[in-house]
Amino acid sequence: MPTPESPEAGGIDRLIAERREKLAGIRDEGVDPFPHSYPDRTPITDAREANEGLESGDTGSRSVRVAGRITGRRGQGKVIFMDLVDRSGKIQLWASLDALGEERLATLGDLDLGDIIGAEGPVSRTRRGELSIAVSDFTLLAKTLRPPPDKHHGLKDPELRYRQRYLDLMANDDARDLFITRAKAISGVRRFLDERGFIEVETPVLQPLYGGAAARPFVTHHNALDRDFYLRIATELYLKRCIVGGLEKVYELGKDFRNEGISFKHNPEFTMLETYEAFADYRDVMEMLEGMVSQAAIQACGQTRVPWGEDGEIELGAPWTRLTFADAINDASGIDIREHREARDLRDAMRAKDYEAGDDTSWPKLVDSLLGQSLEPDLIQPTILYDYPLALSPFAKRHQEDPDLVERFEAFCGGMEIANAFTELNDPDDQRLRFEMAAEELAAGDDEAQPHDEDFLTALEHGMPPTGGLGLGIDRLTMLLTNRSSIREVVLFPARREGPEPL
Repeated sequence: MPTPESPEAGGIDRLIAERREKLAGIRDEGVDPFPHSYPDRTPITDAREANEGLESGDTGSRSVRVAGRITGRRGQGKVIFMDLVDRSGKIQLWASLDALGEERLATLGDLDLGDIIGAEGPVSRTRRGELSIAVSDFTLLAKTLRPPPDKHHGLKDPELRYRQRYLDLMANDDARDLFITRAKAISGVRRFLDERGFIEVETPVLQPLYGGAAARPFVTHHNALDRDFYLRIATELYLKRCIVGGLEKVYELGKDFRNEGISFKHNPEFTMLETYEAFADYRDVMEMLEGMVSQAAIQACGQTRVPWGEDGEIELGAPWTRLTFADAINDASGIDIREHREARDLRDAMRAKDYEAGDDTSWPKLVDSLLGQSLEPDLIQPTILYDYPLALSPFAKRHQEDPDLVERFEAFCGGMEIANAFTELNDPDDQRLRFEMAAEELAAGDDEAQPHDEDFLTALEHGMPPTGGLGLGIDRLTMLLTNRSSIREVVLFPARREGPEPL
């Protein structure tokens, strides 16, 4: 049922016109409807906590100043009640004729839902037990020209929620809580690394040559230099240059960009953590990842056990399950990739088991597809798959015991990959061979293959110590910590197609 503030009650244009009339009236009275600041504000939750001990009918001894958005309004005549919300919480405003006088009470009552105000007065507990601000004065801080979403019914249209995320944050408490949880998780990750001597660095977003992952880049043109640049698909190759230079422990937490499809776990712009630690290998990184995710969960959620799905749970605390890559796929699919080393043979084996396998798909992509079809969706609890085929990993160091493998692992949780790690390749001659392998794939039509990077080879020729590297998807980690099944829920402003008209 439409509310008096909703567009359905008479059209959004009429409501905007009415609010503009009020705005004009406020200005005619010499009042600034958009003042510069509201100093000495107390967060609403702090004001509530400081007065929780008040009994019904009691009033605190000190006046407080709070500020926020009006989300509810009740009463008329001699008493008006309003709900005021800031980031920390909600409190009731209790305004009376005795405290404000007839003119000021009428001015307060003429404000609209969504208006942002500051209010001051002592905290009291009403006879019904509700903590309230007994308003002695108030200030209009921002007059809103559009009505807010219906708070009772919420903002339901997902496309509208993503397109106008500010309305989602305004209308849905759990949306605000989600992004606060995300921020806490990122803080926990940074604290974990900082405490272990890592240095946070920044590398170029615009790169003359993309690399560090198998993905199609976004291309842009630099007018002054008259050349094309690429939005980075990974930070890897520049962070390794830092290791060559002697920084030894580095990390970067920032945006990567991949010109690929959109799905429940893919957004073309995403947040990635990459870490590199000299004198460590992939087993050291396994232990670091387990500890880091545990700390992020504790900081964000207060514990390592988090809800998943409708009635499930995920335990993010160490130790995680560890399985070799080939054995795990064999157990799940009945196909031993070690026995099918050519694309045609693996394709036939997959089709015999009713798995999809494209006619022109390369062997590495067939293996990755088999993983995705047979095993990945079932890896709900944290699981590490390690010792990958060489062909899947152009930057990982060869395995000490099997030259056809590399020292690489991927971590899975919630049915998706969340992290990827290597003992990094630091032999420049071996790296050159890997670039040549990738060049053959590129020439064969694989537009996601790694291009040849001679400058990176030059850096390696100056000597890079043994190094363990990690990439952790922050968006997917947030999905786990907040029990969300779509990456669009945990990205503030996800990529989208054309959506509905804005409210």
